[in-house]
Amino acid sequence: MENKDFTIRLEVAASPEAVFAAVNNVRGWWSENIKGSTEGLGSEFDYHYQDVHRCTMKITEWIPNQRVVWTVLHNDFKFIEDKSEWTGDQLVFDISVKEGKTYLEFTQQGLVPTQECYQVCHDAWTHYIQDSLKQLILTGKGKATPKEEESRTETTFEDTDSKNAASKSICHRLLIEVPVEIVYGALTTQQGLAGWWTPDTLAQPEVGSILRFGFGPDYYKEMKVTELTPYNIVKWHCLKAHDEWIGTTLSFVLEAHRKGCVLSFVHAGWKDYTPELASCSYDWALFFRSLKFFCETGKGFPYPEFNQ
Repeated sequence: MENKDFTIRLEVAASPEAVFAAVNNVRGWWSENIKGSTEGLGSEFDYHYQDVHRCTMKITEWIPNQRVVWTVLHNDFKFIEDKSEWTGDQLVFDISVKEGKTYLEFTQQGLVPTQECYQVCHDAWTHYIQDSLKQLILTGKGKATPKEEESRTETTFEDTDSKNAASKSICHRLLIEVPVEIVYGALTTQQGLAGWWTPDTLAQPEVGSILRFGFGPDYYKEMKVTELTPYNIVKWHCLKAHDEWIGTTLSFVLEAHRKGCVLSFVHAGWKDYTPELASCSYDWALFFRSLKFFCETGKGFPYPEFNQ
């Protein structure tokens, strides 16, 4: 792999003015948790994602409808050894028009393959630029990280079953080598869930919504979404399924890792260690293999392929 700065390019059916406006609407495509002005030469703003990533940017070039450059004044990564990677880098947005088409080129000068954070940053920028920013330009609605609640407390793998201390649980933990944003989408959207669990899925990523998962013509499961903390926690309560499933809770906890995302899963509330629990634990392992492949390659092994 050549040691070149990370670069990504877009061709968009929009004017240079619209692209420039979208780039500077950083809360619309990157994160709603940004403090400070994101427009104008000399402006500074702070970005944070939980306690995992924090940085301060200064706008050091500003040419309307052509070019924006951010310089990273300070950076702190929780999940890598050299927490200062990015410090001093320049994030460059170049806008150009060729043959009536508008192009956006994003380059992070200093983000190179030898850095520890390179792969996860590569994948995260690909998501935010090619998906979120592009959608903001074309539709007016990006996929920025939602604003964090002030009262948010960190949930860990160990306490996901704290309310079911006397019950039995199924636990799994695995590394998925893509950013937490992508794994969260696979766990919350209809397209994502259909891609790794079962194609017969009806789902909305909203607290209180009822998810329906079909497994053949005569069996389905219904789950109520009880918690959604973007890119961190997904929780369900089982309403309909095999008798031993009803009333159980399913918790998916995501943690940023230098190679992507660690998923910790607890299926809690089982009354006893039964053959159904043992069988279910094995099936979850197969489905999480499907989830890993779906996130990393775009092709999972949903029902009925999961055990082939």
